[in-house]
Amino acid sequence: MPPYTVFIVDDEDTIREGIAADIEEDYAVNTFRNAEEALEAAPVKKPDLVLLDIGLPKMNGIEALKHFKELSREILVIMITAYEDIQSVIECMKAGAHDYIVKPIIMEELEVTIANALETICLRKEIKALQEVQLRKNVPCFIGESKAIHDIMDYIEMVAQSPDTPILIQGDTGTGKELVASTIHYQSPNFQGPFVTVNCATIPKDLLESEMFGYEKGAFSGAGAAGKRGLVEMAGGGTLFLDEVGDLSLQAQAKLLRFLEQGEYYRVGGVHLQTLQTRVISATNQDLDAMIVRGEFRKDLYFRLGVVKVKIPSLNARADDILPLARHFMVGFGEKFAKPVAGFSSAAEKALLSHNWTGNVRELKNVIERGVLTAAGPTLTPADLGLEASFGPSESGAMGFPPIPPDGLDLTALTQSMEKYYMEAAMKMAGGNESRAAGLLRLNHHTFRYRRKKILSGDL
Repeated sequence: MPPYTVFIVDDEDTIREGIAADIEEDYAVNTFRNAEEALEAAPVKKPDLVLLDIGLPKMNGIEALKHFKELSREILVIMITAYEDIQSVIECMKAGAHDYIVKPIIMEELEVTIANALETICLRKEIKALQEVQLRKNVPCFIGESKAIHDIMDYIEMVAQSPDTPILIQGDTGTGKELVASTIHYQSPNFQGPFVTVNCATIPKDLLESEMFGYEKGAFSGAGAAGKRGLVEMAGGGTLFLDEVGDLSLQAQAKLLRFLEQGEYYRVGGVHLQTLQTRVISATNQDLDAMIVRGEFRKDLYFRLGVVKVKIPSLNARADDILPLARHFMVGFGEKFAKPVAGFSSAAEKALLSHNWTGNVRELKNVIERGVLTAAGPTLTPADLGLEASFGPSESGAMGFPPIPPDGLDLTALTQSMEKYYMEAAMKMAGGNESRAAGLLRLNHHTFRYRRKKILSGDL
């Protein structure tokens, strides 16, 4: 029998001592005359199961039950009542009680009730251990020391418990929205099901509906002879993650809304109604409220997608996380490139902390990857990270442009090199979406595409 800890809380000595004598060979038993003493001991003793009398003096069992559940949702509580008071029992079950027993207690029945409760605890622990293995294998560590990130992770753990409540993740580009979605999936009851990602911005709008919902044979010109399963269908029993959900067409939005509300959809060209259960997590860095005003996003879909909302702060808003994240990435890339990197110089740490991380965690990861790959020594410097020539003020107050060498420099080539660098950086930040990359550089899409094409071909 696993080493379970059981609290017995009852003001009647004969009941308290009688139960303890019967079960103490199998469990670690602690007895208490009142709820106050039991609650004080709980953080240290960490009970798995509490046998709790409803009719206690001072703090009654119903109040104590709520306090136990606040201490830990994992504690199972079995209520003890002197008579079968249905109203009290209902109130206890609503407050989170696992079961109840009625005095006079029949020990054989109590032993079965306790064994069933502890079997539930054992199953929960096995599932939690399996989830942790899945998290380690599938989700990189969401590093952070700031209060903001710890609050988010606590909130994620809570909302993940539902198998199908839609969740909307909002945050700037590069803040780790897909990582949060993955974490929710692997902490949810669906964690053994598939985690299917749909980047709504990279799929052509005329193909998005068929990719999401699949199509039947002959649904359109070029459709496969056997039809095709959609990404929604592939996510059955798991999680469907819609990244850049603001890019969905209005037609696709209507079908998605029907699916969210009823769990039903039709394949493109199909007449048979498809049904399945999956959780939908969506993410965006766009202002959906503004899109609703412009008629570009359905208001009813917005409310359905955002039953639960998770807002991810920018990296600049949680400076305490920059160095822990940087060290985490440094270790990972050191192993990947088989380079013995030992840490950052003090100047590099200052550069990392003072940099404006417009690309957030993704930009930081890219900077560390470059630094580890190109570093000549074990300690990364600002030059290794590419932060030495940032266009911000230096410690002397002068702008940090590179100095002109004694033999001069080619200003045209330097300008082109800088333009190429920022265009490619913008494309990475925008996930390959030219329209968004152009917006990051305050250019219209046509100008961006024209100049990028010229630069890449060497004609500019």
